[in-house]
Amino acid sequence: MKIGYARVSTKEQSLDIQVRALERAGCELIYKEKVSGAGRSRPEFERMMQQIRKDDVLIICRLDRLARSTKVLLETIETLKERGADFKSLDEEWADTTSATGKLVMTFFAGLSEFERDLIRDRTEAGRREALERGVKFGRPIKLDDDQLKLAKKLLKQGKSIQYVANIFGVHFTTLYRYLRS
Repeated sequence: MKIGYARVSTKEQSLDIQVRALERAGCELIYKEKVSGAGRSRPEFERMMQQIRKDDVLIICRLDRLARSTKVLLETIETLKERGADFKSLDEEWADTTSATGKLVMTFFAGLSEFERDLIRDRTEAGRREALERGVKFGRPIKLDDDQLKLAKKLLKQGKSIQYVANIFGVHFTTLYRYLRS
């Protein structure tokens, strides 16, 4: 079955042009969404992805109607592939897993995306190692040093309240409790 997906970013925009193009492409079922693709949930997209089956073809007008990033696009195409379904963009003819050429191009893009992720991971790790060599500390900043902790314990033994002692050091009482337990 040919399944279409049309999306516009605001409620004021019209889906008509996309819907007509999807109908001309032979879509028997068209999911329509009026929501931004960035961040917000897309209930029609989710519903469509749950209902796609083997031998279905998801057709969209343009790639940016389906995903806001290459990563999300490739994840969606991979999900379709796992279900035995295909993908086709009307405006970007190279984005078509129903043809051998389209499959080759999409495989190439998937490889580039993986390469990009590896480069980012390598650069992040190199930057982290360099920062550690320079003495940069990672993690939560220390709120109480050893001397402050000793004084806090002494004040508590003298009968001062946990809230009073926490206020002296400018920390929340739960922070003081955490330091006392460690």
